[in-house]
Amino acid sequence: MATNPSAANAGTIQLGGEVTVDRLGFGAMRITGQGVWGPPADREAALATLRRTVELGINFIDTADSYGPEVSENLIAEALHPYPKDLVIATKGGWTRVGPGQWLHNASPKHLAEAVEGSLKRLKLDRIALYQLHVPDPAVSFDASMEAIAKMREQGKVHLVGLSNVTQEHLERARKIVPIVSVQNRYSFADREWDYLLDHCEANGIAFLPWSPLAQNRKANEVVEKIAGARGVSPIVVSLAWLLRRSPAMLPIPGTSSAAHLEENVGAASFELSDAEFAELGAVVPKPFSLR
Repeated sequence: MATNPSAANAGTIQLGGEVTVDRLGFGAMRITGQGVWGPPADREAALATLRRTVELGINFIDTADSYGPEVSENLIAEALHPYPKDLVIATKGGWTRVGPGQWLHNASPKHLAEAVEGSLKRLKLDRIALYQLHVPDPAVSFDASMEAIAKMREQGKVHLVGLSNVTQEHLERARKIVPIVSVQNRYSFADREWDYLLDHCEANGIAFLPWSPLAQNRKANEVVEKIAGARGVSPIVVSLAWLLRRSPAMLPIPGTSSAAHLEENVGAASFELSDAEFAELGAVVPKPFSLR
């Protein structure tokens, strides 16, 4: 790996043909308290981690109003405002919080309008570069949620629009209402339920933001730890390197509350898996077959 880690070593990706960012971002969920609730245990460390992101060349930060709630957005503004010109801050709306580890749906047009206004204020922005529906709300028309976001785009409060935790059907329905530039779903070398959606995004020029990039089962952990040990890097570096190689549409957003771990993660931008290692990781879970 490069001695001086930089997210720029991962190459770049375009969002909607309008905005270019480095292909390794930062997820700001972990800078909050336990259960993604309340302030971080070490506030100064969280602020230092955020400041280190831009020093390491990261120019894409993903957050949400529900992280804390509101804590993550407030910390981002405190640490980084006034923002570097090339920094893209993406946020999300559609969840509400009542306690640690507790998430409730609310993607009503009224709530989303209030959520956007709140995010703009906390992030100290005139326009949100990328606004994502955090999750479809089973009690609200999906089209109504997307129409509300499309309206805010027309009003200039939102520039680009993305989705999170969706199916291909959601994606295609949303694209009939407003241009969609990104999809954020759970994905790793050992969890490829959304392989078909990733391929669809790649074919349509849509960025794919994988969350939970580490293996969640014993067999997968054994494989990644073996490769990591042999190469002298951490398992997360190996996992991120696999994602970056898997598809040019991939935009990983690993999160951490530690500046040291952040530097380690960014090292994945210049770490290359051998063909054999890439294949071994990909074979941990057979690629799912889907008619969708």
